[in-house]
Amino acid sequence: MRCTSFFGLSLFLLACGPTAESPSPNEMERGSAPNWSIAIHGGAGHFDTERLSPEQQTAYRASLTLALNTGGAVLEAGGSAIDAVVATISIMEDDSLFNAGRGAVYTATGAHELDASIMNGADRNCGAITGLQGFRHPIEVARHVMEDSEHVFFSGHGAGEFASAVGAEPADASWFDTKKAHDRYLKALERDTTREKFGTVGCVALDREGHLAAGTSTGGMTYKRHGRIGDSPVIGAGTWADDRTCAISATGWGEYFIRTAVAHDIHARMLHGGETLNEAAERTIQDEMGALGGDGGIVGMDRVGNPTFSMNTPGMFRGALRSDGAPAVGLFATDVLEP
Repeated sequence: MRCTSFFGLSLFLLACGPTAESPSPNEMERGSAPNWSIAIHGGAGHFDTERLSPEQQTAYRASLTLALNTGGAVLEAGGSAIDAVVATISIMEDDSLFNAGRGAVYTATGAHELDASIMNGADRNCGAITGLQGFRHPIEVARHVMEDSEHVFFSGHGAGEFASAVGAEPADASWFDTKKAHDRYLKALERDTTREKFGTVGCVALDREGHLAAGTSTGGMTYKRHGRIGDSPVIGAGTWADDRTCAISATGWGEYFIRTAVAHDIHARMLHGGETLNEAAERTIQDEMGALGGDGGIVGMDRVGNPTFSMNTPGMFRGALRSDGAPAVGLFATDVLEP
């Protein structure tokens, strides 16, 4: 059980399960709210200090900090939460450390199939793509689906046609090839099974106008069967945003996140059950998704800019930045993030 949250200027809650004290929504709104706030994840999984060398840990922390500062600069300049989410995830899609964009894993056929989704909390407009190939930033394509089409979800060849029509930046197949992902593919090929589910990236943000947004981008699971779709592009499972409650981006074993509609379940617990974001996230991750055998976590943000991280894995790459603080990042479930 792992749940971490920022509240006010300096309050940090660790291991805040269902029995932990959590502020009510009214108490949260009486707290010191930031002008803007942003939080990210770079995937959850079964990794610890033995699997990540000190050099790798330093690299992940630097990448997470760069992503946070990128999104924070957008929000500080008055950009929208959607602008910040796209800018932040685009940075992570270009970073081969993560399983999204350039670092995407290989399918069973030795290709890259990219998924992404984005949602605007102001009006619940959203866009998603799955099985995209040949375009550098899937999150940008998902935004175009949301803003420049009457549809929500494009897949496969149709997603590619749409991306081309809106002028999305193309990328040769070799752009997505990385030694790390290929080595994982070769190991999976030997065992004829999927492996290494972590690395999905996501972002949630609150802008100066009080609007929330969430986005998620992934290459899926190493050695996944051609056409397999996980939770990342599924609105309500991997991504959700509603100004009334929260913004959520998920990472982990997608089939279980779909079966329990993780992102929407957290929202619904807040909207209809009066739970705080901490409570809702922990109950959904532990009592619903985790109870079925799934693993992973979420990054969430409530309507006044308090980020929360909840996971049932030993690690989740994550970080947060508020207008009234400095970037804080963590890799392992035991990491304490100082705002």
